[in-house]
Amino acid sequence: MVLSALVLTLHLLAASFWVGGMACMHFAVRPSAVTTLQPAQRLPFMTAALGRFFAGVLWAIVVVLLTGLALVLGRGGFAAAHWSVHAMFGLGLVMMAVFAVIRWAAYPRLQRSVAQGNWKAAAPVLDGIRRLVAFNLTLGVGVYFMALVGRTL
Repeated sequence: MVLSALVLTLHLLAASFWVGGMACMHFAVRPSAVTTLQPAQRLPFMTAALGRFFAGVLWAIVVVLLTGLALVLGRGGFAAAHWSVHAMFGLGLVMMAVFAVIRWAAYPRLQRSVAQGNWKAAAPVLDGIRRLVAFNLTLGVGVYFMALVGRTL
């Protein structure tokens, strides 16, 4: 019982870091950077901020995946799981795939453009990352919805 509560707590903390971090970056950090910094300052700042955030997200994904599987397996496996658990797991896997595209496809392009001082190339890449983060944030809210009310549907 205590172990299950600890696993669930770790699961929720990691998910909160990931989804809450996306919300913070999308609704607070990026808009503030846009309104206060010129591209020559904004693009390196956002690249550095994203790099730090992505490092944390990698750990959060590992924790979410391992604890999520432990919770499901500890309660009889996927065959015994409510459909909302399957929905959360599926949405989580899509979120992980989107993160992989951001982290290992778009972000290296952003880093290269920023390192070269090529703001015209970096800006659309950062905007593409913003769009993917917005999509992932929407999926993350869907996962929370399933976690909170899925069993009542």
